Parts: sequence; C-alpha cells; structure tokens
Amino acid sequence: MRRRPAPARGTGQESGVLGLGRQQGGDEDPGGTGTGTGTGSGAARKVVRALPAVLIAGGLAFDLLTPPSYTGSPFFSAAPLIAAPLSSLRVTVLTGVLASLAVVLLHLLNGTTWKVEALTELVTVMTVSGLAILTNRVVRRSGERLASARGIAEAAQRAVLPEPAERIGGLHVRARYEAAQADAFIGGDLYAVQDTPYGVRLAVGDVRGKGLGAVEAVAVVLGAFREAADTEPTLEGLARRLERALTREGTRRDSLDSVEGFTTCVLGEIPADAQVLRLVNRGHPEPLLLYADGRVSVLAPAEPALPLGMGDLGRSWPDRAEEWPFPAGATLLLYTDGLTEARDAAGVFYDPAARLSGRVFPGPGELLGALSSDVRRHTGGGATDDMALLAVGRPGEGEPERRRTVPVVAP
Repeated sequence: MRRRPAPARGTGQESGVLGLGRQQGGDEDPGGTGTGTGTGSGAARKVVRALPAVLIAGGLAFDLLTPPSYTGSPFFSAAPLIAAPLSSLRVTVLTGVLASLAVVLLHLLNGTTWKVEALTELVTVMTVSGLAILTNRVVRRSGERLASARGIAEAAQRAVLPEPAERIGGLHVRARYEAAQADAFIGGDLYAVQDTPYGVRLAVGDVRGKGLGAVEAVAVVLGAFREAADTEPTLEGLARRLERALTREGTRRDSLDSVEGFTTCVLGEIPADAQVLRLVNRGHPEPLLLYADGRVSVLAPAEPALPLGMGDLGRSWPDRAEEWPFPAGATLLLYTDGLTEARDAAGVFYDPAARLSGRVFPGPGELLGALSSDVRRHTGGGATDDMALLAVGRPGEGEPERRRTVPVVAP
C-alpha cells in the first residue's frame, strides 16, 4: 500500500473481491430474483451489502492514520467491485462516485492534488468503478434471464404436474414435490389423483433418467392416466393403457428411450361404496397405510412386477390388482425412491415405515410437512434424488388427538 511507486496502487485487492459476486437477494438484487445464495440469511446479506461503505470508511481511516507513504487506494477500488454484483445500478454508481471523491478529498488534505501519484490513483479508482458498472449490468441481465427461466419452469410444473384439490371424492388429498437440484421445479417423478366413475384413482411414479426426456415421459404417463382413468373399468386395464402409451410414444419421439426407458409406478383405486383400497404396483416402492391408532402397514405386492415400459419382458406376469382394507381415519402414503434412498452422514437409508410407526397426524398435509422436515434432518439438508409424496386420507370419527411433528432423528 505504499504511495510510491504509483502504478502499483489500486490493484492489490481487485481480484480477491470478485468471488463475492454470487451473493444476491433482497430489495436490491440486480437480477430481481429475490433469492440469496451464499449467506443463507437476511442479516448476513445486509452485512455483506454494507461492505462497500465499510471499505470506503476503512480506506479513509487508513490513509489518515498512516504515514504519507501509505495509501487507502486499494480499499476505494474494491468498494465498487463488491457493490456491482450485490447491489442495484444506482448503488454501484454511487459507490464509485464516493470512492473517487474520497481519493480527491485525501489529496486535497495532503496538498498533493496535482501530483502524478494523485492523478494515477484517481484514474485507477474511476476505471475500476466503470468496470464495476459494466459488471452490474451483466449480472442484472443474467438475473433477469434466470428469473424468466424460473417463471417458465413454474408454469411448466403447474401444467404438467398440477397441485391436486384438497378434497377429491370425499377424501383428503395432499401432494408435495421436492427437487434435489436447487431451483429445479420438475423432474422425473409424478403423481396424479382423479375422481372417476370407478372411485378415486391415483398414480405415483418415477421415470428412469433425468432432464427433458424424463419430463416428457412424465407428460406422456400423466396424459395417458388422465384419459384412461375415466374409461378403463379395471386397474389392470389402466396399467396396460399406460404401458401402450409409453411404448407408442417411445417409437415416435427421439427424446424418449424406447429401449432402456421405463417408469416405476403404483396405480390405486379407492371405491366410493367400500372402505377398501386396490393397488397395482409396477416395480415401485411399497406404499404405506397409516391407521388412526398409529399403526403402519407396508402394502407390499404378493408378486413383484416389472416397471411400465418393460412389459415385453414379462408377458407371463399379468397385472393383478390387490385389495386392502382402508378404514375411516386411515391415510395412504405413496412416495418415490427419493424418500427411501435419502441417507444420513453414516450412509443409513431413511425408513419411512419405522419413522412413522406409532405417530399420528391431523391430516395428510401435516403428515407430508412433518415427513419432509424429518427427511431433511436425516440427510442434514442434502438430497441426491427428487422426491414426490402423495397422501390420501379417509375422514374418520373419534380419532385421538394427533401430534403435528415427527421427532428429530436421533444422532
């Protein structure tokens, strides 16, 4: 930080502050996304945003309190660079102006205004300020594009995977989709619930693969389900319709894998005139039935079946719907393997049947909320796969008082 030689001033801090550029959020978010990355809290973001002012004040104090051979120019150069990715254009410009004025003020106080060193410092700070303004514009445009992409993803999710109504056919219904990848809204997991002439029919599935091909397969399965659920008299027939839809579209669309592509799926049917539940399980994790007294039953099929899309390999294994009692006060929980494959730091998989056994909840919404929170505690907040949850509850009378949370996972 020595005032001489002049060409070295103002450059020592510039590369180090660029790493803070990923922090965005709040009212002055250049991208307008309103989401922060890096600090994780509003208080931390405010502290980071105060850094430009702190640097200018620190540069003034450093220059005034040290011998004339030292300068606070690097502090003044760093201030607009930090403001550029964190703040609005107006704040970035203001920071650059204040940093330049600080350089002029110090040299006026020192009587060195027209020396070469003073002019070099001023030009350095003004040049860095100009670069900071350019950086701010680039970050703002990138943020706007990201916000637009998020809006499109949200619209696609609502179109392909809409939130079901809370009451369908006299049943309480809640669904939840949690993507493993940050800012991803939809992937290869799917769910659907529909009131039909045969009762409430539902589906939960998981498409092999990732990316747009998986999303397209989800759209094919859901489209076929919504059409066939109203017309197919049996679950076995409904499964065959989905199988044919995947096979047909796999030969028509290059984005769908017609050779190795498959979809694990559970199809369910809850008749309106009987307290029973029928299921066809095509290679999917077994659903759970939670009773009003806290008991949990794993609805495992008597015979395993191949996933949808692999029917040609198992023609000797025709679909067979299995039936279970579904009494008043019980809740059916269906999920994808993102739940059962969630692991803690020791590599232990999450066991929903064990975690939920002996616990009851006011309704499907509270169940899914508590389950999601418990999975996050189990994994430490991380996830390696998307997770789709669907809970369907049959209203009951005289149910015991229900706790709203699942206890924290034991260390």
